[in-house]
Amino acid sequence: MVSWLIAGLGNPDAEYALSPHNLGFMVVDVLASQCGVKVKRKDSGALVGQAQLEDRAVLLAKPQTYMNLSGHAVGPLLAKNGLGPGNLIAVYDDHNLPWGSLRIRPGGSAGGHHGMESVIAGIGTEEFIRVRLGINPGAARAEVEYLLKPLRRGQLKELEDFLGYAAQAVVSIISEGAEKAMTKFNRRAPGEKEEE
Repeated sequence: MVSWLIAGLGNPDAEYALSPHNLGFMVVDVLASQCGVKVKRKDSGALVGQAQLEDRAVLLAKPQTYMNLSGHAVGPLLAKNGLGPGNLIAVYDDHNLPWGSLRIRPGGSAGGHHGMESVIAGIGTEEFIRVRLGINPGAARAEVEYLLKPLRRGQLKELEDFLGYAAQAVVSIISEGAEKAMTKFNRRAPGEKEEE
């Protein structure tokens, strides 16, 4: 029996593999690699793999429904595994946060993120844990073209550390709870002055 569903959001096509919109997929891949498992079994519109994190069985998932329909996979995966929204950790990019920043949140609105809107609709509540990964390169708002194009060279240099930090945050949520993890891992990007 798995005790957590860790759903990284993204788009399944190879052309999007290294795009800002696929950071959720990338974090799931890092966690899978650390656990020595593959996320490749098809289940409920997602690719999944079962792993052990902090002595707990978790299901790592990458919905294959495309970002804006992520809830079509996340809802059924929770139900099939007998899990409630409190056992979901959604990991995704957030254009409202500067590149390199990370925020753990225990709930709240979708903030204009269509993937999150779909997850909220799919499970019927906003009350679940999110790990939000900042992708905004400094523009007022990240444009769709930016979201779906490959990361920039400077971002690629920082990517491994960023993904590793996010993976640690997920493990911390599972081992210590969201509140403690928020205290430890919510970080500002360089030059960012205020919490949202």
